[in-house]
Amino acid sequence: MEIPDTAAEPMLWSGWGDPAKAAGLLEPVRGLLRELLGVREPARPAATFGEVRLNAPALTAPALASLGAAVGDGHVRADDDARIRHTRGKSTPDLLLMRAGDGSDAPDAVVLPGSHAEVCEVLRVCARHRIAVVPFGGGTSVVGGLVASREGYAGVIALDLRRLDRLLSVDAESMIVDAEPGLRGPQAERLLAGHGLTLGHFPQSYEYATLGGFAAARSSGQASSGYGRFDDMVVGLTVATPRGTLELGRAPKSAAGPDLRQLVLGSEGAFGVITSLRLRVRRAPSGRAYEGWRFASFPEGAAALRRLAQDGPAPTVLRLSDETETMVGLARPDEIGALPSGGGCLAVLGYEGEPGEVAAWRERTAATLSALGGVPLGPEPGEAWARGRFGAPYLRDALLEAGATVETLETACFWSGVPRLYDAVRRALAAALTTPGGVGPLVMCHISHVYATGASLYFTVVTAQAADPLAQWAAAKRAVNEAIGVTGGTISHHHGVGRDHRDAYAAEIGALGVEILRAVKERLDPEGILNPGVLIP
Repeated sequence: MEIPDTAAEPMLWSGWGDPAKAAGLLEPVRGLLRELLGVREPARPAATFGEVRLNAPALTAPALASLGAAVGDGHVRADDDARIRHTRGKSTPDLLLMRAGDGSDAPDAVVLPGSHAEVCEVLRVCARHRIAVVPFGGGTSVVGGLVASREGYAGVIALDLRRLDRLLSVDAESMIVDAEPGLRGPQAERLLAGHGLTLGHFPQSYEYATLGGFAAARSSGQASSGYGRFDDMVVGLTVATPRGTLELGRAPKSAAGPDLRQLVLGSEGAFGVITSLRLRVRRAPSGRAYEGWRFASFPEGAAALRRLAQDGPAPTVLRLSDETETMVGLARPDEIGALPSGGGCLAVLGYEGEPGEVAAWRERTAATLSALGGVPLGPEPGEAWARGRFGAPYLRDALLEAGATVETLETACFWSGVPRLYDAVRRALAAALTTPGGVGPLVMCHISHVYATGASLYFTVVTAQAADPLAQWAAAKRAVNEAIGVTGGTISHHHGVGRDHRDAYAAEIGALGVEILRAVKERLDPEGILNPGVLIP
């Protein structure tokens, strides 16, 4: 499996990832877009970097001077380049705005602290001057998590944690490490590999996202069946807040009251800034194997995944595409349109461990899947998925360029609710995005995170861009959020809450739950400077 072991190039300001890796569309894909969805190229080309419109910086000279005193003048940037590259995240609405040259949500300055003490001082300065603070890791949020409310604030800064990028300590006996939050996924894995260790956390954002971001958004990686979610890996946190420092986690497990780490995990910078993490690690595997299986239908494949999750053996990677995603070939984004699907539903399985262990594991799994109607396809489909596993966001950029609206969304529920939730989301998207001429969207789905009690559903939708694609997607998103709530799913399994899911999250936890969050926010952040407008209504 090709997992990058070095830090990626700077993120494209108006799209995903390294511009040198930009994906093109094969002609069969372009034909499919035109003929089935009515996609036409946008009337206007995307804005260039120099055409992005920015508001004048709002911070006063005394505020900038105080920030410079906190971190060093060279680590406070208010130039256009820094501001644009810290504007919003990477959702489709974010990218549509950037491609239109709309930089209205740009921070007034980018501040780069180099230590926990400097983060604390920046928070004190911002509380004193009433400046909103947006903690910034890799900039990969797809739920509006990097846009702060400006009303009532003297300005907004992006608190970029890239200088906090050290592996602080390795406790090989306990299999835990201490690391700073600005480490990107590839950097962390390279440093851990020097000790024969791995986190095993490889989400689609892996090349750019940071350890702090993984924790703040409760990230879940593509190998979660084997390694667990990122919040499962967090055993300790150091958190800077406007009221002081939280040191959380001093034992593997504890009965000493509620676990306050859970208030920070998933809080998206609204309660504090993570400045170090203590993480559970595993020994790096010496053997890896990937393979494909075919099932006649999505329900049949889901039943097989459920059996593996409940009775074992559950592979490290366990993924099932529905019929439409299998037909399109989205599990191998670098080859979309080039290969026939063969019908049915494609399952991708991956195994990591010692070579002998992997071989025995595959044999036991094969017996289970064959008994449940699975047809083995050999290693090629799994290896193709592994090669292209980080490529789907580049494909989205190419689709936007071609004039399609394309976005992803995800949810999760208990196994008994999977069929109903799957149908409800598909119906909601079809109803919201079908054109007056009767052309419906292309809706694809896969299961990629499984548990004994349930699974996640990850949807990708493609449709022709309307005259106002932002309003088009907003209407679809409202419909989907309502469908998820009515059918008992969670509003997010691993993307987080941000601004986009804030109201649906409030409905999910209820009025009393919102009051609890507001009380915590008031205690830790009495001036309300930390990522205002995100997470909490």
